Amino acid sequence: MSFSNLDKPVQFLKGVGPVRCEALGRMGIVTARDMLYHIPRRYDDASTIHPIGELEVGMDATAVGRVRSKGVLPTRGGLRIFQVVLHDESGLITCAWPGQPWLDRKIRKGDLLLVTGTVRFFHGRQLQPREFTLLARESEGEEDTYQGSKGTIFVSYPAGEEVPQWVFRRIFSRNLEWLLEQVDDEEYLLPGELDHLGLPGLQETFTALHTPSTLAGVRSARRRLAFDELFFLQLVQAQVRYEETIERPGIVFARTNELIRPLHEQLPYQLTDAQAAVLKEIYGDMTSSRRMNRLLQGDVGSGKTVVAVFTMLLALESGYQAALMAPTELLAEQHLRSLTGLLHPLGVEVHLLTGRLGRGERKEVLNALRSGGPCIVVGTHALIQEGVEFARLGSVVVDEQHRFGVRQRMALGDQESRPDVLIMSATPIPRSMAMALYGDLDLSILDELPPGRKPITSSLRSPGDREEVFRFVDEQLEKGRQAYVVYPLVEESEKIDLRSATDEFERLVKDVLPHRRLGLLHGQLPGDEKDRVMRAFLAGELDLVVATSVVEVGIDVSNATVMVIDNAERFGLSQLHQLRGRVGRGAAESYCILIADPGETAAERLKIFRDTNDGFAIARADLEIRGQGDLFGAQQHGRDPILRYADLTQDEDLLLRAQAWARQRIEKDPKLSDKANDRIRLLLEHRFSDRLKMFRVG
Repeated sequence: MSFSNLDKPVQFLKGVGPVRCEALGRMGIVTARDMLYHIPRRYDDASTIHPIGELEVGMDATAVGRVRSKGVLPTRGGLRIFQVVLHDESGLITCAWPGQPWLDRKIRKGDLLLVTGTVRFFHGRQLQPREFTLLARESEGEEDTYQGSKGTIFVSYPAGEEVPQWVFRRIFSRNLEWLLEQVDDEEYLLPGELDHLGLPGLQETFTALHTPSTLAGVRSARRRLAFDELFFLQLVQAQVRYEETIERPGIVFARTNELIRPLHEQLPYQLTDAQAAVLKEIYGDMTSSRRMNRLLQGDVGSGKTVVAVFTMLLALESGYQAALMAPTELLAEQHLRSLTGLLHPLGVEVHLLTGRLGRGERKEVLNALRSGGPCIVVGTHALIQEGVEFARLGSVVVDEQHRFGVRQRMALGDQESRPDVLIMSATPIPRSMAMALYGDLDLSILDELPPGRKPITSSLRSPGDREEVFRFVDEQLEKGRQAYVVYPLVEESEKIDLRSATDEFERLVKDVLPHRRLGLLHGQLPGDEKDRVMRAFLAGELDLVVATSVVEVGIDVSNATVMVIDNAERFGLSQLHQLRGRVGRGAAESYCILIADPGETAAERLKIFRDTNDGFAIARADLEIRGQGDLFGAQQHGRDPILRYADLTQDEDLLLRAQAWARQRIEKDPKLSDKANDRIRLLLEHRFSDRLKMFRVG
C-alpha cells in the first residue's frame, strides 16, 4: 500500500531511467524516499576552501577547480602517475595521484573537482590529494548542475563507480523541489512540538541537508533525522514495555522482612549505596501492581548476585517461588553454591535444574516446583523446557542476559502468574547504548564496587617481552596460583599474521611450560570437552588454560590471578575488560598483561584500558573510538542498520527526550488508535516495520 508519493519508484524521478534505476537499487535506493534520505556524507565550508592562486608549499588545504588538462605520466621506476591541472579564477595547480592511472578513465577534462591534500614542491607547486570529490561534469548541451556556487557549503554524497557524485548532484538539482513538497505527508510533529524539542520541520531539514547555507543548519537537520530514528525505536520499545508491565497487572508483593532482615543481619559486609539504591527501585516495582521488567547493569564484582538474592527473597516472603537462569551449567552450579551459602541459615530451599541431573534428581526438583511451596530454583535453559511447571512463580532473574536469545530470555516471564523479571548483565555498556538496545526495560545501574576489593594490576608489553611475561606466569604458578592465556584465533590463519590458541598451546606445552598442567579451551570444542576443561581448572587440576575469548563469560576461579592476552590489539576494549574480569576473584593480588604490537590508534585504546578498572568508563571510550556499529545484529533486522543518523556518543540528550516522549504517548494511547496518532501509526507500520518485527509487536 502506498503511503505517499515518496513511495514511487526512483525510476520516475527526472534524470533516472531504467539502467540508472538498477544501479541505484544496488545502493539501496529504490524509492523516491530513499533518494531524499540519501544525505551527503561530507560538507565543506567555502570559508575553509583556498583559492588555487593562494596555495603555498607546506599547506594542508582544500581547493575547488576545473580540470584544464590531464594525463598519465610514466616514471623510470615503472610507477604511473595520474595528473591533472586544475584552475579557478585565481590560478593553476597540478594535482598528482601516484600509482592510480585508472583515474584517467574516471576524471574528464572540464570536471569540477574538490581536492584535499598537502601542497608540495615538485617542478612547481603540486597537490597530492588524500581525498577528492567530483562536484560537477560539463557535458555538451547539459546544464551545469553544480549547486555549491549558490551557497557557501560544498556537499559530497555517498557515491560509487556506477552512480558517481555528479549524477547525484544532477538528480537532486532536478527533483529536490518536488521531493520537498511531498515530505509534508511524513511530518508527524506539530509546530509546537518542534519548538518544544528544538528541532526543524522535515522540509527545513532536507533543505538544509541537500542545499545547506550554514554548517549549523546541517547539524540541526542531522539531529532531526536522529530524533526520528530514536523516537520510532523507543516507541516500539515503549509498546513492549507497556504490554509487559502495565497492560496486565503483575503480582503485588508484601514485604514482611521475615527473610530479608535476617539476610541483612548475617551479611559480613554492608551493602554499597548503589546496591541499596537499586534495591529501592526493585522493591518499588515489586510492591506495586506494575509488573517489573528491569535490566540490572553492573561491573564485575559490583554485587549483582546479592541484589538478585534480595529480589528473590521478597517473592518468597509473599509465598511465591523464584528462578535464576544462567547460560551454562557451570555458572548455574556456581550460583547454587553462592545461594546455598547465603540462604541455608535462613532455611530457604535452593534447587538445581540442569541437563546433567539424573532422572531421580530431576523428578524431585520438578515435584518441588509443582507443589507450590516457596523455594528458589537455579538452572540453565532447562528451566524453560517442556515438563517444567511452576505452581506460583513470582520472580525470575536472568543472568548474563546477552547469552540468551530474546525468546529464551522472555520465556520464563511468560508464565501464567506473570512473574517480575530482573535481567542481569556484567557487560558494562554506556547508558545511551543500554537505552537504545533495551528501551523496553527499566534500567538500574550498579556503578560502585564494594570496599576492600583489590584493583587488578594491568600492564602493556611488546611482543619482544613474551619470554619475560611467561617467566612471570611461571612464578605465579609456582606459588600455587592459576592463569589464563588468551589468543584471538583458534587456528593459524594464512591471511592474518596472528598467534593462534591451538598452535600456542602446543608451543607452551612442549617448550615454555612443559612442567605445568595445561588445558585448551575454544568455541569449536564440543560442549562436553569445554565443560571438562573448566571443571578441571575450577578443581585445581590444571595450572593454566589456553583459550580464545570463549572464557570472556565464565565461572569464578578465585585462585586464578594472571590473565595474559596476546595480540591484544585485536580485541575491543569492553571485551578486554570482560577477560580481565576472569581474575581478581580472590584475596591474592591479580594481574592482566596485554601483549600487543599496536599502531597509534590501538595504542591509545590499550592505554585507556591499562589505566582504569572502571568498566563503564572503558565502555564509553570503546563506543567513542570504535563507534556504535551494528547495535542489533544483521539477523534481527536485515541489511540496513537500525540507526543511520543517530550517534549515541553525542545524541544521548535526544535519546532521553525520545524515550520520555514515546513512553508518555504510549501510556496515553497504547495502540496509537487515537486520530491524533494516525500519522505516527502509519509511519511506524510503513517505514519502521523492522522495529515491529524485532520486538514482536503488532
